[in-house]
Amino acid sequence: MTNRVPAVLEPRDSSGDPALAGVTGTQPTLRRLDSLRPNTRPPVRNAILSRISPDGLAALGECLEPIVLKERMVLQEPKRHVEHVYFVESGLVSLRVVAAGSMLETAVIGYRGVVGASFLWGGHLSTHQSVVFFPGSAYRIRVEELRRLVEERPEIREHLFEYVQALTFQCVQTGLCGVRHDREQRLASWLCLASDAADVRVLPVTHDYLSSVLGLRRAGVTQTLSRFEERGLIRKMRGVLEIDEPKCLEKRACCCYKLISGAYASSQSAIPAKELMG
Repeated sequence: MTNRVPAVLEPRDSSGDPALAGVTGTQPTLRRLDSLRPNTRPPVRNAILSRISPDGLAALGECLEPIVLKERMVLQEPKRHVEHVYFVESGLVSLRVVAAGSMLETAVIGYRGVVGASFLWGGHLSTHQSVVFFPGSAYRIRVEELRRLVEERPEIREHLFEYVQALTFQCVQTGLCGVRHDREQRLASWLCLASDAADVRVLPVTHDYLSSVLGLRRAGVTQTLSRFEERGLIRKMRGVLEIDEPKCLEKRACCCYKLISGAYASSQSAIPAKELMG
């Protein structure tokens, strides 16, 4: 059961993040707003919340609920009403297109983003399935309450729009990547993007999982990961994969990795049309 948040988060030591330990987390520690020193920025980890002014975050805090993100938890289903928007603090959520018994991942969402922001375009139904695959924590807010707040506080709307632009770009670029780039490039790109999104080097992924979300043959995934390991780029362990040489792995990734990373780093920047083609 979740508790409504009348305050902001205490600073957290990321070395003790429950998501990094591979176990489900506990509810974040809270403190009252009036205990903050004047002009102190509320110390939240979510990249969107961290950019909102203290006054704006205080208004949001009245409506936010802390929630533990458990592995395989389904946050949204396609063609279902969107009830909550989730500001991810830790862990990873897989955004998927599901049709005719098949599934394809279009993006991973970590501490930089939110799940369920489609309401900004006036949509009431989810177009994707959102599933937690790396446990962690988040803050959720009812769509009706967030819709009211973005009308009252334009800065909240602005930060959400900036993120949605980057997320939309990733979804489109991922679709193009699937038909334009080879298996090794796609796997390297996915590992780099997931590592960035969670801000960790150890990912709880299996060969079966990667085969499923990327639409690749399992044997091919195993073969490619073995080559990465032989080159010292990664280390495979039971149920997890550790990235040992992120910079070298980035060189194996297709151009989609840099384009998507750039979109998140600066979603206001114009991306030339020729670059979108990869």
